[in-house]
Formats: sequence, structure tokens, C-alpha cells
Amino acid sequence: MQNEELDLSVKNSVHVIGIGGAGMGAIAEVLATMGHKVTGSDIKESHGLDRLRAFGIEVSIGHDSKNVKSVDFVARSTAISDSNIECLEAIGKGIPLLSREKVLRSISKLKDTIAVSGTHGKTTTSSMLSLVLREAGLKPSFIIGGEVNEIGTGAVWDEGEILVIEADESDASFLGLKRKLSIITNLEEDHLEYFGGFEALYEAFVKFGTETDGIVLLGIDDDNSLRLSKDIKSTTVGFNPLSDWRIELTKETWKGSEFRVAGKETLKLSIPTPGVHNVKNASIAAVGGFLSGVEPKTIANALNAFGGVARRFEHRGTEKGIVFVDDYAHLPSEVESTIEAARTGDWKRIFAVFQPHRYSRTESIGATFSDSFAKADRVLITDVFAGGENPRPGVSGLMVFDSVKEKHPDMDLHYLPNREELVNFLVTELSEGDLCLTMGAGDITSLPEEIKYSLEEFRV
Repeated sequence: MQNEELDLSVKNSVHVIGIGGAGMGAIAEVLATMGHKVTGSDIKESHGLDRLRAFGIEVSIGHDSKNVKSVDFVARSTAISDSNIECLEAIGKGIPLLSREKVLRSISKLKDTIAVSGTHGKTTTSSMLSLVLREAGLKPSFIIGGEVNEIGTGAVWDEGEILVIEADESDASFLGLKRKLSIITNLEEDHLEYFGGFEALYEAFVKFGTETDGIVLLGIDDDNSLRLSKDIKSTTVGFNPLSDWRIELTKETWKGSEFRVAGKETLKLSIPTPGVHNVKNASIAAVGGFLSGVEPKTIANALNAFGGVARRFEHRGTEKGIVFVDDYAHLPSEVESTIEAARTGDWKRIFAVFQPHRYSRTESIGATFSDSFAKADRVLITDVFAGGENPRPGVSGLMVFDSVKEKHPDMDLHYLPNREELVNFLVTELSEGDLCLTMGAGDITSLPEEIKYSLEEFRV
């Protein structure tokens, strides 16, 4: 089976290594719903594992050769190395050891797949599109990297003919998906460690856009995507006047946006989440829904009720009059867009707290954050969240801090690599009317709770 196509139209038994991860957990949930027998293992307990157990999946904590029983195949993510004891056991037993990409490809062959790719905005756009299709009664299936707030999960296998997949470009695995509609939200420098440079990443997107069975939907509000539109045949969406579907923003507030998307028809839309970047995501989802046969009114109703995705401008409560919002933003344009969205609120000050993600990413693009924080009142940079990587000499959060400081020497900017010092600084400096905006793809997400707890302790 290593070189053969996996047939998931017949019942299989599978063991999933690293089942607690969002990507592998979503696949495990879908496979179990399809009727396959699923077991899995992970290094620690998590809320997600409880949900998987509810689907009848047997989950073991800790990696052990005994976890790999007599199954048809073993699946793993790219984070699981060949030296993992369960991988070695599968190989020793002659059990096919398959990548996440290979399993996803096999799933994508079972339905009319819409693959949503792009450097950022994939999760939100996939979630919005899935809700549009659900609102239309099409009963779509979906496999998404984050939890859709209205549904409480990032994976569903339903009766309809359409499958929405968040297509990951980080390791080029998105190229293996069989798809009827291909979406590219945008294209920015990222994953350069894997690709070896931006041009190789660009060529992967060219391949994604040309090796497809159907339409390509492309957002063209960044220079790289505009260039891409000249190399692939696509239907384009954006504020750019050259777009086939042109976005016009009519109202933007802290509580959401109203806008039009004009193409073959004019779609009048609103979303209850702030930020121009979300307007772009919603516009692409709306056009994707329209191309899938959904009526404009249904599209508008679904997007108007969109509650967002976990860790995408997620409100994390209020303490002592200070509002806390957490966001997954970890690329320069994402950080800039998130702060711009925050600017639509009536805050006394915006404290932007950013945690760089992974040493490889920080080394390759750390210097490009120089203008990302310009609209914040106070900026705090932490050290790098490793994300499973080993430290690299000379690579730290200072690479981001120095690039911002050089470009904006008068900015109220602080480098606080120590977590305790970071919490103490914020507890001391934050006051009523401020917004504390945490950003990053790592454990920065727990910072709001730490600060709120400390505020309760020290400001009784």
C-alpha cells in the first residue's frame, strides 16, 4: 500500500500516531464516522482526546510498540519521525506507514472536494464556506485546522457530496489532493525552511493552481497572488480593480463589517467579526459558495451568523475594565491586520503582545515584521516558541524586536523573553479601558488567563 492508492470506500482498521494534534485528530474523527476502526496514541491527555473517545476511538497515552496492533495501515503527521517506536513497530510488522497527506488524498477522492489553501486565512475561509454550504442544506463534510464555533469541531463527515478541506502548503502536501474547486486566499513568504526559498514555494502554488480538475478561486490583494493570477487560469476576488469579483467595504466597526462583492451577481454581505482580512476571507467563501450553487440570500444569512474560529480574534474576557483578545496571527501581514482590526474599537490603548513562532520561521522572516506593529500603542515581544524545533545560535525574539526598533525607534517597544517578567509588566501597566491583544501560534494563548488571575490576586 505504500505505493498504491488507499481505498477508503471499504472498511479499514487504522492506528493514528499523534492523534491529539488538530490535523490528525480531525482525520481520525472523520475515519471513525465513516465506519473505519480507529485507534491512536499521543504523548499527553487533552480535551480533544475526550471527544475522539466519544466517537469510539481507543486512545493510548504515551508511544509504545504495543499500541500498534494488527491494523490495515498506520497514519502519522510530518511531526512524527521515522525513529518513533510505533513507526518502527509498523515497519517491522510490514504494516503500511502512511503520511497525513496520503490519507487526506484518499478521503478527497470520495467526494467533490473544495481545497482551501493560502499562506493565511485558510481556517477562517474554510469555516465560513462550510457554514454557507450547511445553511444551503447541502450537508457538507469538512476537515479544518481549527474548531468552527457554531459546530464545536473542525471535522464532520456528512451525507452531502461536497467536502471542504483546509489544504496545508507547509510541506507541499496540498498538491496531492483531488479537487473540484481550488481556493488560494493569498501568498506570503512562509515555510521557506522546507521549500528552500520563496520561488520554490511560489512554484508549488502554480502547480496547485494548474493541476486541478476544476475552477481556481484566487484572492489577489497581495503582490504575490497578483503575480500568480498571470501564471494560472483563475477566477479572482479582491479589492483590486482587476478582480473578477470586486470587494467594496461599506461599513467597518469593532463589531463587524458590511460589504459588497460584485461579479456575475452582487452579493450584499455582513460579518460579525472585525477586520478587513476577515472581509477578504468572507468574500472568497461567498464566491466559493455561489460557484457551488448556493443562493445569494443563503450566503448572506450564513456569513451574518458566523461566530468565528477558536484563536481568531477570540474574546477572552474582561478583568478590571481591561479587555483581552487572543489571535493566532504569526506572520507579518496577519499581525498587521489583527492590530488594524483592533483599531476599530474604542480603546484607551492597545497593548500588542507577540510571540514569534519557531526558530526556522523567525530566522527566515523575523526581519520582515518591522512595520507590523505600527498601529499599536505599546508593543511587547517575547522569545520564540519552539514548536518542536531545537534552538538555533543567534535566533531569538530579538530578531523581531531589533527589526521593529530600527524602523520605529520612537515606538513604545519592549523585549520580555521571561514569562514571569512579561506577566508582571502587563499586570502593572494595563489599566481600565485598555485592550491586551495576544498574538502568536504558541503558548502565548494562555497569557490572558495568567494576567487575569494575577489581576484578581493583586488588585483586590
